[in-house]
Amino acid sequence: MLLAELARTSREVAATTARSQKTALLADLFRATGPAELPVVITYLAGRLPQGRIGVGWTSFAEPVPPAARPTLTVRQVDAALTGLAAVRGTGAQAERRRRLTGLLAAATAPEQEFLVRLIGGEVRQGALDAVAVDALAAAGGADPAEVRRAVMLGGSLGAVAGALLGEGPAALARFTLTVGRPVLPMLAQTAGSVPEALDRLGPCVVDEKLDGVRIQVHRDGALVRVYTRTLEEVTARLPEVVAAARALPAGQAVLDGEVVALGPDGRTRPFQQTSARVGSSLDVPGATEALPLTPVFFDLLALDGRDLLAAPTAERHARLAELVPAGLRVRRLTVADPAAPAERAAAAAFAEQALARGQEGVVVKALDAGYTAGRRGASWLKVKPVLTLDLVVLAAEWGHGRRTGRLSNLHLGARREDGGFAMLGKTFKGLTDALLGWQTERLQELAVARPSWGVEVRPELVVEIAFDGVQRSTRYPAGVTLRFARVLRYREDKGAAEADTVAAVRAFLPSDPAAGGT
Repeated sequence: MLLAELARTSREVAATTARSQKTALLADLFRATGPAELPVVITYLAGRLPQGRIGVGWTSFAEPVPPAARPTLTVRQVDAALTGLAAVRGTGAQAERRRRLTGLLAAATAPEQEFLVRLIGGEVRQGALDAVAVDALAAAGGADPAEVRRAVMLGGSLGAVAGALLGEGPAALARFTLTVGRPVLPMLAQTAGSVPEALDRLGPCVVDEKLDGVRIQVHRDGALVRVYTRTLEEVTARLPEVVAAARALPAGQAVLDGEVVALGPDGRTRPFQQTSARVGSSLDVPGATEALPLTPVFFDLLALDGRDLLAAPTAERHARLAELVPAGLRVRRLTVADPAAPAERAAAAAFAEQALARGQEGVVVKALDAGYTAGRRGASWLKVKPVLTLDLVVLAAEWGHGRRTGRLSNLHLGARREDGGFAMLGKTFKGLTDALLGWQTERLQELAVARPSWGVEVRPELVVEIAFDGVQRSTRYPAGVTLRFARVLRYREDKGAAEADTVAAVRAFLPSDPAAGGT
């Protein structure tokens, strides 16, 4: 398939709000795609690269490349080029990546270049997957959408299911079952504003601590243990502690859902930054294990000794989990049998407060009668987390790409220093609506004091309210800290820069862990 066809469909899907039209466009594209190319095509439409990070940032696109006159570039050629680019390492890697990227862009037409820039930069956003893509795939393959949806949940990849369905027909969907050793997409939670709201929405439920760790899925089949992350990456070799804990369980086969955390001497969870770095590294695993041992904490059981438990109610799955896993390796939880009872509501609220006091992110409230909906953000799981906000000053902004071309997008955020200046904490382009993008582009240009090729540096006058999930140490920024998952809530033109939050106020959000390292 030519990349031009994929790029055109991406533009058309982004341009329509009608679900039926999106479905039809995707179904036509899927029918025209060979089964071997489908996994890559679907991954691109989702705005992701199969290779993950490839070491290319926005600065690599600073110099325009003359486009090709006509489309000849295929999806397979692009995938091969990006695979080669991702493999570049060592001395001179940056220059070699730029050379390869320039060659790829030179082979692309102007519309294809635009798609590639947005794809590599993470700005392909057209809602092409999820339910719409499942419906489109079902239409293209002549299958029941419900059967396609279940196959995707259990197969762990829409691309793999698409290849099987369009290559072999609807009968191929039957082989996508819960299989020990093959990871399934994890169930995710929707959001509730408070514990009482979650109780009212769900009825009888349990309240689990929401751990600040890395999600894991553990498959045990006899002595064989495999460990996967939320994105289904296998990390078994990096987590010998988890393997040992799984082998010690009194079961022949099991699939468990949970998180892995690093615990301090006081039993409190260490910062996510440390756990994530440990899980992400495959260097000197024995040394890393000794320096920062990790502990698995399980909260669900998906299969046990040949029985698929996905459809079993939460209460049954949790009962089987309690029989299998020792208390020290299970999440703290509280059962709320009657959410209308004042005493039980008070107990649930107190449990949530205690979870926060223990350093957890919040709680997840789960309906007792619900099954495990793999791969879905199910309405029967509701997470409740405190909303953290800071008033920060905009120090600079970068020009956007793709659909944000011509508008200032990525904001450089600063907090007040004791000397009256401002220290940069990081960047964000999240939370910006089209209206806000237009407004800030005009306003920031009025405040500009320098205009480098990448954007504008501005007078530190504009205050913006930022929501974030936490603060972590970082050697990348002068204050030694940065924000986790920062996003724009609103601009505060009613506040002056002197009223912005200080570096000390930001640092107060750091977990109290003297062993925390930097990035």
